Amino acid sequence: MTKIERTSLLSLEEYAKQRPEIRTEAMRLKRIRSVFVGPNMTLQFENEATIRYQIQEMLRIEKTFEEEGIMDELEAYNPLIPDGTNLKCTQMIEFPDEDERKVKLAELVNIENRTYVQIQGFDRVYAIADEDLERSSAEKTSSVHFSRFEFTAEMIVAIKKGAAIAMARIIPTTIIVWTKSILKHRVRSSTTLHNRSLLVNRPAISRAFF
Repeated sequence: MTKIERTSLLSLEEYAKQRPEIRTEAMRLKRIRSVFVGPNMTLQFENEATIRYQIQEMLRIEKTFEEEGIMDELEAYNPLIPDGTNLKCTQMIEFPDEDERKVKLAELVNIENRTYVQIQGFDRVYAIADEDLERSSAEKTSSVHFSRFEFTAEMIVAIKKGAAIAMARIIPTTIIVWTKSILKHRVRSSTTLHNRSLLVNRPAISRAFF
């Protein structure tokens, strides 16, 4: 697995100097690596650069300069970097209104395990969510999950060759009609299907394997 080493991190002082440029690039990466699955769910696909930014930001916010604290952040965030056979993402469920959010998170119990990626010509790959700790309960899901999609060697080859990628969520009590023929059409921008699933063909996400 690709890891961010302690020696590669900037000091708080040096990061403060470089932060404007680093932040601008990080925000650009986050935009092109975000996939909207319906109106209220975003999959933010991570790579070494986005996780490095997150670590440096946490160290800055918490004013952490002691070795133990720095190593704690590395231990927490390094597992979120994809390592060659998978994609990893931060899954965010967003409802601005607090009362609506409480209701929807209760309705969407287990949605993190009903989110999938499908490579053209292959079966669905469901998310493996929250491997570090349990974030949901029987009563409600969390508004943030950390998910991994694990692919076979054949799937990875297909992605490298430009196969279309579909991403979707299955909402309880809702049936999503999936038309296989749609996958034959490569698209360069997100296309919502019934506000619940979408097709993507984004090089930035495909390159997350490498």
